[in-house]
Amino acid sequence: MAAKKENVMRTLAVEKLVINICVGESGDRLVRAAKVLDQLTGQDGVFGKARYTVRTFAIRRNERISVWCTVRGPKALEIIEAALKVKEYELPENCFSNSGGFGFGIDEHIDLGIKYDPSTGIYGMDLYVVLRRPGNRVAFRKRKTGRIGKNHKVTKAESQKWFQDTFDGVLLKRKRVVY
Repeated sequence: MAAKKENVMRTLAVEKLVINICVGESGDRLVRAAKVLDQLTGQDGVFGKARYTVRTFAIRRNERISVWCTVRGPKALEIIEAALKVKEYELPENCFSNSGGFGFGIDEHIDLGIKYDPSTGIYGMDLYVVLRRPGNRVAFRKRKTGRIGKNHKVTKAESQKWFQDTFDGVLLKRKRVVY
């Protein structure tokens, strides 16, 4: 009997990678963070605004406090590979969401291979990876939209398995603290 072929519609792929650098203040530091993001991705970043005023942090509503960028395609896989190398391919289980994506943070951008510049400084960043299956566009196209069935949606367990298979990643168990 012939070997059973794998269904190509069930394969997981990276839809996008979202990189966020939150500085917490507008001005020169935010502009330098945007420059770091441009060096990393080759794209211009979008500035995020504060939702509301926080007096203890000296943040006003609608003040620019972060810069973020969405990366797709092979460039996204390159950045994910470099970032996971920094994390030594180890992620806690609680980094994975129920919708199939996962996110983690990097403390220093120079770990990703960007040369250190004293005038720029060092910035940390959050990375969030969104996984999808082929056919996901059905729910988002303009004409004749449809719904994605329950079995076709990416689950937490499937994204964890994809992480382990693709990058030989290690899932860390969360330690329970007993009082």
